[in-house]
This record gives sequence, C-alpha cells and structure tokens, in this order.
Amino acid sequence: MDARIILSEATYKLPIQPNTRYVLRLYFYPSDYLRYNISSSYFTVTAAKITLLRNFSASITARATTQAYLIKEYSLPPSNSDTLELTFKPESKATFAFINGIELIPTPNGMFDTVQMIGLMSSEMDITGASLETLFRLNVGGSLIGPKNDTAGMGRTWYNDMPYIYSGSVGVVTSIKKGQHVKYDRIPHYIAPIQVYESARAMGPDGLEVNSKYNLTWKFSVDPNFTYVIRMHFCDFLMTRPNQRIFDIYINNQTAQGDDNALDPVGTAGAGVPFYKDYGIFVRGKADILIELHPSMFSQPEFLDAILNGLEIFKMAKKKQKEFQSHNMIVIAGAAGGAVGFCLVAAILIVLVNRQNRRRNQRPPCPHGSSWLPLRGSSMSSNSDSNHLSSLAQGLCRHFTLSEMKRATQSFHESNVIGIGGFGKVYKGAIDEGLTKVAIKRSNPQSEQGVNEFKTEIEMLSKLRHKHLVSLIGFCEEEGEMCLVYDYMALGTLREHLYDSRKGPMGMLSWKQRLEICIGAARGLHYLHTGAQYTIIHRDVKTTNILLDDKWSAKVSDFGLSKTGANMENGAVSTVVKGSFGYLDPEYFRRQQLTEKSDVYSFGVVLFEVLCAKPALDPSLPKEQVSLADWALQCKREGRLVELVDPHIKEDIKEECLNKFADTAEKCLNDSGLERPGMGDVLWNLEFALQLQQEEDQEGGRICERDDSK
Repeated sequence: MDARIILSEATYKLPIQPNTRYVLRLYFYPSDYLRYNISSSYFTVTAAKITLLRNFSASITARATTQAYLIKEYSLPPSNSDTLELTFKPESKATFAFINGIELIPTPNGMFDTVQMIGLMSSEMDITGASLETLFRLNVGGSLIGPKNDTAGMGRTWYNDMPYIYSGSVGVVTSIKKGQHVKYDRIPHYIAPIQVYESARAMGPDGLEVNSKYNLTWKFSVDPNFTYVIRMHFCDFLMTRPNQRIFDIYINNQTAQGDDNALDPVGTAGAGVPFYKDYGIFVRGKADILIELHPSMFSQPEFLDAILNGLEIFKMAKKKQKEFQSHNMIVIAGAAGGAVGFCLVAAILIVLVNRQNRRRNQRPPCPHGSSWLPLRGSSMSSNSDSNHLSSLAQGLCRHFTLSEMKRATQSFHESNVIGIGGFGKVYKGAIDEGLTKVAIKRSNPQSEQGVNEFKTEIEMLSKLRHKHLVSLIGFCEEEGEMCLVYDYMALGTLREHLYDSRKGPMGMLSWKQRLEICIGAARGLHYLHTGAQYTIIHRDVKTTNILLDDKWSAKVSDFGLSKTGANMENGAVSTVVKGSFGYLDPEYFRRQQLTEKSDVYSFGVVLFEVLCAKPALDPSLPKEQVSLADWALQCKREGRLVELVDPHIKEDIKEECLNKFADTAEKCLNDSGLERPGMGDVLWNLEFALQLQQEEDQEGGRICERDDSK
C-alpha cells in the first residue's frame, strides 16, 4: 500500500552475487498517491541495461487485465558485476514513475540452458545469457500453488490452466494415486514443486478413437515479433512402460515433437519421473501461442492419449532475439545440402517476384491478412487529400484513388449495395483486377457520421490486427469522397441470421453456431479492451456490427464511434453519449462516463438477442416487453426465461448450457458497471457454456425434455 514516487530518472543499486541468475519481481499497485494522479504515470524500467518496461502505465495495464495490482517477473542473466542497477525513468517532465515492491532472488545454476527452436530453421539456441519475462506459469490439471509452497524459496505462483484451454474438450484431470511417489531422478527439485508433477490433464483414460479426432489445446495471447520460450513439464504416473502413451506436440501449427520423434514420457524418463522440455518460437505476426497435443498415430501406442503436468511461457528480451537472428543467418550461410539450398533459392525467387509485383502495382500490397505492414511514404499517391489522417495511419493503410473505387463498384451501382449505416451505403466490390472481394463503405455527405468517424475508423483499424476484428484494407479520400475498404464478409451480419425473414428457415443458425459466434465476438472485444496499446472501447456493440465470413467466423466491425487513449481517468472518460438505443449502457447514459464495461453491457444485450432471436427494441410489443434486456432479465428472475428462447433452437439447448449462458448475459446487464464482469470473464464463461453443450448428454439434459418433478 506504500509506493515510492519517482519524478526524474533514479537508479537502485542492489548487491548481487556475480555469475548468478536472478529472478526480479516488481510490484505495482496503481492508485492515487497524495497529489499524484496515477493516470499521469508513464515510465521505463531497465535492469543491467536491459529494458524491462517501456512507456509503461500500470494503471492502464491493471484495468485492461482487470487486476487490482500487478507483479512483473523477470529472469535476469548472470553477469560479472556485484551490483544490479535498476533504473526508473519517467517518460517526460509531466509524468512520474512509481514502485511498491522489489524482490530479487538468486536462482540455482542450470535454470535455463538451451531450447529447441521451432520453425523453418529448427536448431538449438543457447539461452543461458537471455533475459526472460515470465508471462504464464500453470499447474496443468491442478489447483493454485502459492509462493509459500514453491521450491528453493523462489516464491513462484502456479495457476490453474482452465482459463487457457481452447479445445472442444477439456480432457480429464488425473492425480497421483495413494502410495505413489514422484521421483526427481532426472531434474533438480527446484525446477518445479512436486505438486506440479502430482497432477496432470490428459485426453482420457481409454483408447477410444474419439481422442484421435481432436487436439488437447491451450491458447495464450502474446505480443507479436518476439521470441518465446515454452517450458512443458511432464510426469506420467499412470503408465508403467514405454509405448503406452505417445503423443505429438504442435506449437502454432508447427511440429515440436512428432512422427518418429513423438513424445513418450515413460520411455523418456520412466514411470513417475518428472522431466521438462524447452521449446523456442518466434511469433511474427500472430498475437497468440497455440499449444496442441495429439496422440501419435505414427507410433501406434497402446492408448490414444496425451498428458501435460505444467507449463511456463517466457518472453525473450529483444537483445537476445537479435543474437538468435544472427545465429540463424550463420546457420543458413554455413549449411550444406540440397534442402537448404532449395530454400535459399526459393526465398530469393519470392523476393524478386514480390519486388516485380510492387513495381507493377506502384504501391505496396495491402496489409490485411499478413503478418507485416508496408512501408510508409512512397505508397501514398501525390494527389492524396488525406489531410485528416496521421502519417502513421496512412502508412499502415493502402490508399485507393476514386477511379479505383468506381471501377470496383461499377460506379457505385445500386445493385452492389449490401447495407446502409449511419456513415453511408456499403457496396460489394472487387479490387486487384477482380481477384479480391471487398466491402466498400462510402460516406453520405448528409450523414452526421462524417470526417471524425472516417478518421477514427482508419486510426483505429490501421493499427489493429485480430482474427475476430474486421480488417481494414485501405481508404480513399479524393474529390470530396470518403471511402473505407474492408475484407468482404460473405455471410453478412449476425442479425440477418437471427430474425431476418428474408433469410428464411435456411438462414437460421443452430445453437452451437450461435455460441461459437458469440465466443468469436467476445474474443474480438476482449482484444480491444486488453490487447492494444491502450484500452479501446467500441461504443456501438450490436448484432449488425458483428459480421460473419464464409466460414461463420465472427468479426467485430464499425469502429467509427470507438474511444481510446492514455488519459482515461479512473478507468473512464467523459464523453457525449453515443451508441444505439436498446444496447446503450444506462450507467453511461446517466453519468456520461464511458468505460469498457459499457461494451460489456451492450454485449449482454447481444447475448439475449442471440438466445431469443428478438430485436433489442420492438415498439410493437406491450410496454414491458419493448426492451429485450429488461424483459429478458424479468423473465429470468421469475424463472420464465425458457418461454423467450427461440423455438428453432429450444430443443437443442442443454439445461446446464442455457443456465450458464443466461447467467453470463444477466451479469453483463448489471446496472452497476463495477459489478459487471470483464470481457475476459465473459469469454471464459461462454467457452465453458459451449463445453457444457458439447458434453455427452447423460441425463437427458435438453430443456424440452426436462422432468420438472425432479
């Protein structure tokens, strides 16, 4: 509860033992201290000349992660010095740094050695001199292990893995049997506490072929363009001999262990003997790490199963990454053999072809769907009228001429109109000689959503890339026209498939599809709230702004009303109320204080809309039923929610799933924003509801078959 406020660059000099790796923990409790407003705190932290935090705001980070306080943990490499210099530097004279606690713990030698790099240039990498930030530390299949129960006085916290499970099945949790013992024969006991190895998550205790049809999967959100070290802990205490349980390991769809190198825990270490494997991967453009386990069909084990006991993910400092990239170049240059030579020739050809394409098109390719962004400057046409946009936003977007827009839409022909919004009409079009389908939003000169919304949409979306956000390809601002060019969403809006009579029975979504669409939209909103530099509040979440691609994947769209910034005092920003009636957060309407919980409220309305297939507002209904949010809440509290469920899906919903889904929607609609869950919690609950729906129906749990006498 106490903090040291740092107004100018200051350095702690902490005594250390030379040639020893240390764990450094920094504790931050973002609050207002005396006259210092925590929203004005932005600073950089370095240790031993390694940048740990840059332009860091503990306040924004805490709000984005819905935590009251933050603990940042780093594993610092050994040095010859007997002093660790820890420096805090405010970003400007108007800002300040602060720190609540510093913990420095020597770790035993051998904590980190080499890792197996995953990818095209697979090789081993020495990380003994790497600086690593701890991002995730999980006791897979087990309960939380607090600092007091960690080994060697290292004070680590091991969390349960359930929030990160991404597969359709959560598998089964197994624990060591009475009388069994974990034997530290291969690794030191300080690598992980014994409790980590005494529990595990597996696919199932049998050899059913159902295990061959899915992967046991965990998903983690990370920053792109960093190298990550993934440490996986194993201890098979159920199998007794080799070749009983063998499985493949995939990291971001790349093989870490597979085929003749599949992992056999008992064959590797022995029954009940813990060991760990370290893997390294460079995450280039995808802001996720996906870890998947699958039974090895190649090895033909006795049981089709996989197992994991613990998992740690570390982010490597940029300095070490550059060393690795240099190392890779040496590997490439010195390697012999046809395969490597072929890769080099192919890479050169790709570069030459891309260069020719750029020359032919006179502008760099658009960034959508790619892990890189084009360079600024030469891509902008000389006749651009884009005076409203920052140079950064222009550089991250493709610029189109008005003639290109007309050619793409047949001069904005009415037959190509696929929607009309507050900004103007939306046209279906095709660019790049008709090869790429796009949606083009053309401003209406009489529209209230003019230059500001045009600018906001570009400034926002040009810097955001996520699977569940509609990608902005580019823009046109010429001769008084303003156009925005997006990826084409072939299946239109979510609303169309809920109760648009034009779609007919074939347009109705199944309950499982609706759940998956809600989960996708929740992921997109969760990214907006937590994944960008600053919290982004969409401010217009509704079913017409959730679009569906040709694979029924949901993408959040329309950022013209969005708000963001570093100066959101106390987690809120005062602003003129904007949004769509029926979805509007009543607290935001009353107080004109916008927070990310306003999006949560709107999303709660969407959830009931999906469940009931009724519009958010229907003036034709009796007064108490006009607002779907109010009516659904009343029915739920009276135990009559089943009456509102869409008849097309009523027979398919399992009771447990319905209860979880409705409880989640109800919490989103709490009148107090503080009492509403964050989007991360909403996402977790929806994924859990989907798991409940997919579980085998052992008790005839469909709501239409329920026996109310029980």
